[in-house]
Amino acid sequence: MKRRCPGSTYIGTALLSKWKWIINSAGYANVIPSQDDIVYGMIYTLTADDEIKLDGFEGVPHDYHKRVLPVKFFGREDPSATDEGKIIQALVYTDVERLNEGPPRTEYIYRINQAVKDAIQEGIPKEYFEKYFRRFIPAEEIKN
Repeated sequence: MKRRCPGSTYIGTALLSKWKWIINSAGYANVIPSQDDIVYGMIYTLTADDEIKLDGFEGVPHDYHKRVLPVKFFGREDPSATDEGKIIQALVYTDVERLNEGPPRTEYIYRINQAVKDAIQEGIPKEYFEKYFRRFIPAEEIKN
């Protein structure tokens, strides 16, 4: 996130209920409504300039649309973060047209694996990624 949005600050993780993470038919990540599923994510504060940059990276409004959705927020041990487990409103980018699953773009696999590593370090359960991500994104091989 720091490369795309240098003014952003990571503040914690969150859980979005009744949605599911997929790779869509365009080969990119998406979240879609799904009654029995969840999506974990990392929460950042953004400057207005960074939000504009992120909109460009995400292809708003042609590829993704911006939504504000309620999430259960789990702050870091940072006193400026919100109380653990509090419901907050979070900006979520969704593709409302490409809802079918598909294979990931090859260049996307490395980037997603880096995000998975970061998320696990911040406390998102590894089992979550095994259940939702690994059917689309193969784990990187560890080389000796």
